[in-house]
Formats: sequence, C-alpha cells, structure tokens
Amino acid sequence: MTENPGELVAAAVERSLKLVVTWPAWDGQPRTSDDDRIYTPHKAVRRIADHLIDHLAEVEALLAGVPTQPDEWHASSITTAADLAPFTEEDVREAEQRLRRLGRTFVLRYAAVDPAEWDKDRSPNWTLRQIAEHLVELDWYAEQVGSL
Repeated sequence: MTENPGELVAAAVERSLKLVVTWPAWDGQPRTSDDDRIYTPHKAVRRIADHLIDHLAEVEALLAGVPTQPDEWHASSITTAADLAPFTEEDVREAEQRLRRLGRTFVLRYAAVDPAEWDKDRSPNWTLRQIAEHLVELDWYAEQVGSL
C-alpha cells in the first residue's frame, strides 16, 4: 500500500468537523460517554487537537530517533471551566482552522519521508502507519457530542 497514511488522519479530521459545525446549537448540557466521561463541544475539540499533537510529537520523535515524550495529559479525565463555555460560530471557524492544519501536517509529514519509513519497525512503539490508523478513530470525541 503506497497511499499516504496521513490522508487517513486528514479524513478523520473532516469527519469530526462535519459534527463540529452543528455545535453552535449546543444547549449547554454536557454529554456523558459510554465510559462515563463528560464531553462538551469545547472539550471534544480540545481532545481532538491534543490527540493529534500527541501523536504528531510521537511521529517526530520516532523519525528523529529519540525517545518519545511521556504522555502526561489529563486528557478526558478533566473538564475545565473553558470546556463548559458556549460554543459559537467563531469557535467553529477556529476549530476548523486548528484541526485542518493539524490534519494537513500529518499528510505533509508523511509525504516528506520515504514511504519505507511508514512501515519500519519501531518497537516498542507503533509504526508510522499504525499511528495514522489509530487516528482514524479521532472522530470518536466529536461523536460524544454528536450532531446538533
């Protein structure tokens, strides 16, 4: 397979954004996921961006041949005051800009390396392709808020 795995990440971002554009209709009530974590529009955008940043940093470390930075995010376990703010059309525009840039960065980063690097064994870490395939599920965060 020679298709740039970064395209999978960009597609997951676009699936997420199809939901994000509906969120100005949010009623202010947090949603609870099946695993009892709380989600709001701002929190879902934050988690999508954080997840992309985390794995982009991992890709860069692996390509540089240095250890990855330990994941110390509080991730979905916290809901901040900012997560509870109303979600506006301006927030949609900001999310589109932020998330599309991150998704595009995956496409460009993967395109900048020899495709042989995508499947190179990097044990105990995932391959670059496996990282991109993992991010296919990125829209899970957006699905916790859903289409409003």
